[in-house]
Amino acid sequence: MSAKGDGSKLRHTVAVLTNVAHISAPFLSVFLIVHLSAPVLANVGGSSLSSNVMLLGREYYQTGFGERYLLFMPLAAHVASSITKRIISPRSAPPRKITSTLSLAAYSTLLIFLPIHFYTHRVYPATPSPPIFEVGPSELDYEFIKTGLARFPWRSWILYGGLVASVMLHAVEGAQIIQASRFASRKFRMHPRTRKIVAGAAVVPILAGLWTLSKEPLMVFASLAERYEAAFTRSWIYRF
Repeated sequence: MSAKGDGSKLRHTVAVLTNVAHISAPFLSVFLIVHLSAPVLANVGGSSLSSNVMLLGREYYQTGFGERYLLFMPLAAHVASSITKRIISPRSAPPRKITSTLSLAAYSTLLIFLPIHFYTHRVYPATPSPPIFEVGPSELDYEFIKTGLARFPWRSWILYGGLVASVMLHAVEGAQIIQASRFASRKFRMHPRTRKIVAGAAVVPILAGLWTLSKEPLMVFASLAERYEAAFTRSWIYRF
């Protein structure tokens, strides 16, 4: 009885963790749509439109409330529930293999691309000491992205491309899982190859927008460009 009771509690805990991972996913999806709409719109309006859209998007995810409750908390809940579920899942119902597309995309984002992106684009520019002198939010627009693409081209393309590809792969794979579990009466199962094609189709306009930005001349004062470069080079990956 004790073993059965423990097993029942474990299954219930796994079910709760699954719910947390699924419920937090839409919050992250909304953030991605808002955040990635800026580079996509560079295809039609260049860096001027991208910067305006990014500044508007910050009203959603960089306010005191929005950042804490609409981004960081859902992200923490999604990551913590998924990792905990992997650790405690019983042998009778093991988690997905860590070599699955869903898992590989998640861990490459979480352990490689996202930390570099967050520190390079958010933490390091806020450094108050010289030579950065705390690049303010109004100064941190798509000229910062263009400077990175111009000064550190191959590193920027690898990091942006890897981040966008891994996020989109995880999003498409995850959406399929949520759809199959939450809407069982309307199952629509895509072939794994089809899911990769869908993810790739989502990646193309984002990278095309970055390509458009990379072809624009830099429209920033030399002093601010130096502060941008200093922010980039705070990260070890931009120093070698």
